[in-house]
Amino acid sequence: MNIDLINLRSRMISIVREFFISKDYLELDTPALAPYLIPESCLEVFATEYIHPIYGHRPLYLIPSPEIWMKKVIANTNRSVFQICKAWRNAESVSPIHNPEFTMLEYYGVGLSSKDNIEITEELFEALAGTETPSRVRPPFRVMSMKEAWAEFAHADLDALGDDEAMREACRRRGLLVPQTAAWEDAFHILFLSIVEPSLPKDKPLILDLYPSRIECLAADIPGTRYKERWELYVEGIEIANCFTEMADPEAVDRYMQSQSKKKRESLVPHIIDEAYSSIFEDFPPCSGVALGFERLMMVLCGKKSIEDVMIFPCASLFGMDKL
Repeated sequence: MNIDLINLRSRMISIVREFFISKDYLELDTPALAPYLIPESCLEVFATEYIHPIYGHRPLYLIPSPEIWMKKVIANTNRSVFQICKAWRNAESVSPIHNPEFTMLEYYGVGLSSKDNIEITEELFEALAGTETPSRVRPPFRVMSMKEAWAEFAHADLDALGDDEAMREACRRRGLLVPQTAAWEDAFHILFLSIVEPSLPKDKPLILDLYPSRIECLAADIPGTRYKERWELYVEGIEIANCFTEMADPEAVDRYMQSQSKKKRESLVPHIIDEAYSSIFEDFPPCSGVALGFERLMMVLCGKKSIEDVMIFPCASLFGMDKL
């Protein structure tokens, strides 16, 4: 067991706490189990059950993110909040940047937009950086829109690929295999993950900003455009964080929940949806949240190449998955 790693992890968690508390963020400690989840067709979850000797069994789920609980606190308190907690994602490979159980740092600033959270995240990086932190992962961040990235690295006008067939054809022209009936979002990800993402600059942290509205998520739409107030942070080509200006329209949230819940019925692990979840947005304050993978953050700040180098008990070795 590496005592230096334990000390480093403890020190960095303490710095995160001090950072957000100094900005008047309220630290939360929400449940790891939930009777229902926000549906996200892009990920799979872990299912379990509560066994009661009298009332029978009740399905429960390990949270893939504390978002479902944290937004309820924001709705009831109008406070900026943060949390450091365990999260779980099923059916993903165990790799240098993936682990089925990981630590999530999630923070929501009331009155902030996704643009404001770029500055907050740069400040957090500065607070956590040490002598071992490579200069190429230090702020300031480079900012590039998704439209600009597609133009530079895929030589494609994202605005011109507005319908399903246009996006499928863009994939075919670049020699990518795409099903004849692939939805726009699926074809988008095939091209993005194959061509755009691997080409993103790695000389400094990159904010990839303004995601297309046709990629369903709970980020606010930008009126009059095809884009959402959403960014992802890449460091050395690795996605570290995801940020939204939060969608605060109950009707829009309900449409998202219904659309994604239909897709989740075909997933490996279907789960229960809170049909009343959109009601918390009837008086929700303007807000922006960031979800950040803490082990990936530690990895890049410490100049490491694998999250196993910053995890005390990585699942790969703990459960023998390194031999699969």
